[in-house]
Amino acid sequence: MLNLWTFIFPCFLHLSSFNVSKSVVFFFFFFFFFFSMFWVVLGGVGDSLVSENPFTPKASVIRYWNKEIRREITKTHFLLSKVSPLTAVDSASFSKLASQNDLGSHLPSFCSSAKLFCFPDLSPSLEKHPKDERFAVYSNMNFSNYGTDRLAGVDSFKNYSEDSNIVVDSFHRYSRDSTGHKEQFANYASEGNVVDQNFHSYAASATGGSGNFNNYNREVNNPNLRFSSYGDDSNGHGQTFTQYTENANAGNGQSFSSYGKNGNGVPNDFSSYGKGANVIGSGFSGYGEAANGANDSFTSYGFDSNAPQNTFKSYGDGGNAAVNTFSSYRDQSNVGDDSFQSYAKNSNGEKVDFSNYGQSFNEGTDKFTGYGQGAVGQSIGFKIYGRNSTFKDYAKKEGIVFGRYNNGSSSETAQVKGGSSAVNKWVEPGKFFREKLLKQGTVMPMPDIKDKMPVRSFLPRTIVSKLPFSSSKIGELKRIFHAGDNSTLETVMLDALKECERAPSPGETKRCVGSAEDMIDFATSVLGRNVEVRTTENVKGSKQNIKIGSVKGINGGKVTKSVSCHQSLYPYLLYYCHSVPEVRVYEADILDPKSLEKINHGVAICHLDTSSWSSNHGAFLALGSGPGRIEVCHWIFENDMTWTISDS
Repeated sequence: MLNLWTFIFPCFLHLSSFNVSKSVVFFFFFFFFFFSMFWVVLGGVGDSLVSENPFTPKASVIRYWNKEIRREITKTHFLLSKVSPLTAVDSASFSKLASQNDLGSHLPSFCSSAKLFCFPDLSPSLEKHPKDERFAVYSNMNFSNYGTDRLAGVDSFKNYSEDSNIVVDSFHRYSRDSTGHKEQFANYASEGNVVDQNFHSYAASATGGSGNFNNYNREVNNPNLRFSSYGDDSNGHGQTFTQYTENANAGNGQSFSSYGKNGNGVPNDFSSYGKGANVIGSGFSGYGEAANGANDSFTSYGFDSNAPQNTFKSYGDGGNAAVNTFSSYRDQSNVGDDSFQSYAKNSNGEKVDFSNYGQSFNEGTDKFTGYGQGAVGQSIGFKIYGRNSTFKDYAKKEGIVFGRYNNGSSSETAQVKGGSSAVNKWVEPGKFFREKLLKQGTVMPMPDIKDKMPVRSFLPRTIVSKLPFSSSKIGELKRIFHAGDNSTLETVMLDALKECERAPSPGETKRCVGSAEDMIDFATSVLGRNVEVRTTENVKGSKQNIKIGSVKGINGGKVTKSVSCHQSLYPYLLYYCHSVPEVRVYEADILDPKSLEKINHGVAICHLDTSSWSSNHGAFLALGSGPGRIEVCHWIFENDMTWTISDS
C-alpha cells in the first residue's frame, strides 16, 4: 500500500506545478484513493496481492472465495494454480467472442492464452519425398498422398512422436497405388499422452509390399487410431501389428473400418495386440469385406488386459477362402467383452479357429450374432473356449466344432490362472487399502498418484457460462474446438459430457464444473460456507513403499461427508464433483521408509458405505470381500481434491 502511494503522491505534486484546476486534481486524488482502497479489499489479503491486477480471472476468484467462504484464501493456495492465466484484456476479449459464438475462429490464440487442451489443425503437407525416408523427431504431421505410385523402397517411422503430450498425425491415401513399397512404424508415438492417428485409404490399390507396426503406441494414455478403407483393393500388401498399443491405458483404441475391403491375398498378423492394456476398445467394421484369400491371425490379442472391448461387425462379409485364427485371444484378461456380428456372413470356404479364446480369470461376455450366416463350406472351431457366451442365429449347420468349451465358474478359472494373484494383478498395489493401515509406523505401497492428464486451466466463469455443455450440442462444441467427425477430441468431449449427464447414484449429488467459482458454489451448497479443500502435497512416494508418519483425522476423525472432485479429460479443466456421504478423511505425513525423512503430506479418504459399489470394483478385486462388507480407503491423487467442513 505504501509503495502504491509513493508512486501516486508525486503525481499530484507534478499536476500542481501546472495550471491545472483544483477540481481536476481532486478528481484524480479521489480516483486513486478509492482505487487503492479497492486494491486492499481485493481478497482481504492486503499487500500480499498488490501486484495482482484486480480485473484478472485470478483476482475475480480470490474475491469470490473471500465472499463465499469464511476463511480467506492464501496467495499460495493450490486452487489458484488452476485458475485461468488470461489477462484482464484477453479475458474480456474472449468473453465477447464467446457471446458472439465466434471463439472457434480464434481457437489457436484462445488455446495458447487460456492454457487449454486443443488438437493442432493439420494443414496438407506440401513436402515431396521421392526417395526412401526415415522419419524421426517428427510430430503433428499430415502425410496426405505421400508415397503415391511409389515403386519399391522403404519408409521408416522410428521413434516418431515419442514421449509427446498430444500426437495428431494423418496418413491420408498414403502409399496409394504403390508397388512393392514397405512401411515400418517402430516405436511410433510411444509413451504419448493423447494420440490420434488417421490412416484413411492407406495403401489403397497397392500391390505387394508390406506395413509393419512394431511397438506402436506403446504405453500411450489415450490412443485413438482409425484405419478407414486401409488397404482397399490392394493385392498382397500385408500388415503386421506386433506389440501394438501394449500397456496402453483407456481410449477407444483402434477402429478398422472397411479394412482390406476387396483385397486379394492380404495377410494381416496381430501379435501381442493390446497386450497388458487397460480398458482398450477395438472395432473391426466391414473388415476384409468381399476379400479373396484373406489370412488374418490374432495371437495373444488383448492378452493379460483389463476389460478389453472388441467388436467385429460384418467382418469377412462376402469373403472367399479366408483364414482367420484367434489364438490365446483375451487370455488371462480381466472381464472384457467381444461382439461378433454377422462375422463371415455370406462367405465362401471361410476357416476360423478360436484356440484358448476368452480364458478370462474374471468372466467376460461374448456375443456371436448371425455369425457365419449364409456361409458355404465354412470351417469354424472353438478349442478351450471361455464361458458366458451367446450364440444367436449362429450358422446352425455343419462345419462347427466345439472342443473343451469351458463352462466352469469364473472362480474356477481364476484358480487355474493362479488364484488370488490373478484376481488382483490388475489393481495397482496400494491403490485401495483398509482404514487400519492409516496409523503411524505402517509400511505400505503407494500407487502412482501422478496426474496423467494434459495440463489445462479453468476458464473464467464469464467465458465458460457462454459455452454449450451438453451432448445434444456436440455439433457446436466440435465447431468451437475444431474437432473432426469421429476424431479423438469428439470422443473425449462426448465421454465427459455423458458422464456429467449420467443420473447420480443413490444418495449422490453431483455436478461438473469448469470454473473455480462453480466448484466453490457446489462445495458450499453441500457443506456450507465453513469449508476447507485439500489435496496430496506432491507425488513423492509414488510406485514405492512408504512409511506412515503422524496421522490426523479431519473433523476429529468422526464420520463426516465430503465433496470429492476428480478431473475429466476435456479441452478446458473440468472436474466431476460429487458429494460423498459417510466417510472419514485423514491427513498423514509420508516418510521414506529407509531414511525416515518426510517426503510428502498425503490426504486419504475412507468410504464407509460401499453397499452401492459394483462387485467388480477394483477395490474388491484388490482387497477381497464385496459391496457393503468392508470400508475402502484411497489417497487423493495429484490435482484431485476433497472438500470438508473446516475444523476451525
